Amino acid sequence: MKLLITRPMTPAVEARARTEFEVEIRENTLPLSQREMLSALSEFDVVVPTLGDLFSTQVFADAGTVRCKLLANFGVGYNHIDVEAARAKGVEVTNTPGAVTDATADIAMTLLLTTARRAGEGERLVRSGQWQGWHPTQMLGHHVTGKRVGIVGMGRIGQAIARRCHFGFGMQVAYQSRSAKDLDFPAEFIPDLQALAASVDFLVLAVPGGADTRHLVNSQVLEAMRASAILVNIARGEVVDEMALISALQSDQIAGAGLDVYEFEPKVPQALCDMENVTLLPHLGTATEEVRSNMGHMALDNIAAFVAGRALPNPV
Repeated sequence: MKLLITRPMTPAVEARARTEFEVEIRENTLPLSQREMLSALSEFDVVVPTLGDLFSTQVFADAGTVRCKLLANFGVGYNHIDVEAARAKGVEVTNTPGAVTDATADIAMTLLLTTARRAGEGERLVRSGQWQGWHPTQMLGHHVTGKRVGIVGMGRIGQAIARRCHFGFGMQVAYQSRSAKDLDFPAEFIPDLQALAASVDFLVLAVPGGADTRHLVNSQVLEAMRASAILVNIARGEVVDEMALISALQSDQIAGAGLDVYEFEPKVPQALCDMENVTLLPHLGTATEEVRSNMGHMALDNIAAFVAGRALPNPV
């Protein structure tokens, strides 16, 4: 059985993969090209795709008869894989849920705090050598403790963010999801997204990517937000209509944004880069060695089960 891992992994994951499987680990850190995806499907039994490896309907249509029988996705999100098209070709798909929860929630709080307290702007000021010292009205930001946060999507990651907000900062939690959840902390369920957006100081996005959530946050949702409110996105870039967000920020319709993901990643509009009230991170949601190793091991666990003919631990 031949295994392809599409990008470099942590040393622990690469060592295990080489010990347990006949593996080729691609050294390029960029996503697979269409030609590489077609080769992967025809030359390998299992492929470990990563974010940006766009196994679309067209790729599967162009592939003809495929050798690959499993896409063991490295990541919880799999909107870059057309799962139905894969299954039609006899290819199963797995992912790595759970491993990413706390790290992603931590990044959400990093963005929320950094944007609210103008920490990025302040660091740039200090580094520029232009800071003239403390004074009572210097860089006044937005208080976080005790404020009201709205979370869009109350799955594992949404709940982890909510717990940090409630237990760590005494925030009032409201949320929008497909249905009300049985939670171990107080939270108000608001099924209408615009109503949620209008009622909170911080709106945090924690929904999966894909066609169902594309441009979920559009001009109408942004218009509903308070002028003092801040948007945080740790979900997928396409969940937000990026042009509508830029317009809302430029017109002071909302106070700021903290972004770890972008609609046309890795392209980031210059307009966002030019704004001091926007915190921009390079998709750091799961970027710790422990988490990336756990994700890799989970992907390898799925592969090991597949090879042994056992039930897949994390099918999608």
